[in-house]
Amino acid sequence: MPKFFTARENISENEIIIDSEDAKHIKKVLRLSEGDVITVCDGRGIDHEAEICAIEQNRIICSILSSRVCDTEPGVRVTLYQGLPKASKMDYIIQKTTELGIARIVPAKLSRCVVKLENAAAESKKTERWQKIAYEAAKQSGRGVVPKVSSPMSIEEIIKDISGDELCFVPYECEQETRLSDVLNGIGAVKSVSFIIGPEGGFDITEIEKLRAAGIKTITLGRRILRTETAGEAVLAMLMYGLGEV
Repeated sequence: MPKFFTARENISENEIIIDSEDAKHIKKVLRLSEGDVITVCDGRGIDHEAEICAIEQNRIICSILSSRVCDTEPGVRVTLYQGLPKASKMDYIIQKTTELGIARIVPAKLSRCVVKLENAAAESKKTERWQKIAYEAAKQSGRGVVPKVSSPMSIEEIIKDISGDELCFVPYECEQETRLSDVLNGIGAVKSVSFIIGPEGGFDITEIEKLRAAGIKTITLGRRILRTETAGEAVLAMLMYGLGEV
């Protein structure tokens, strides 16, 4: 059954209005008709089974048949701080981590990032585009929440931002002892986890020193070096398994 998101204010007791780009997609691409049934999510974890009752020029009006809590969302909120990669790699990272259950993605402006966002306007434009990718991936994978793509942050901003989470770590190629399993062993139930992935060139040692000084653990991912576009989804998959979220 096709799934779509709509703003919470577009949902009343018995009716849902879809007035985003999805309205055009429903009408012109999927060619759905009155009487067809779709799933509409409020973006906060509630799915509504709804029947299309009117197709207007710029909106779709549906009647609610039933509502339920979306059961695809993990119980832990995971944030990925991703060192800005080259080309379209960020698109891939956002798409795949959304499928795997990420809650928030923060582009990280690290010293060895090849990509440099020149000004606030460039950052805003990129962030808006990345948010659309998260939205489409959330629809495709049946999520109940669209992950938030935040504005890019420096290492200092990340350290402040990450401080409220219960578990924080950074995969680092020079770490040889502590593994993710060591960090997870005996930790019990946690509600918020954050991790930081470096860009293609890895972390500068001064960045690692700042993270360690802030109490953020470094871990090894094993003997092989993963690409930046592989590391985030690999860590997230291991993390979800280790926390019993699969």
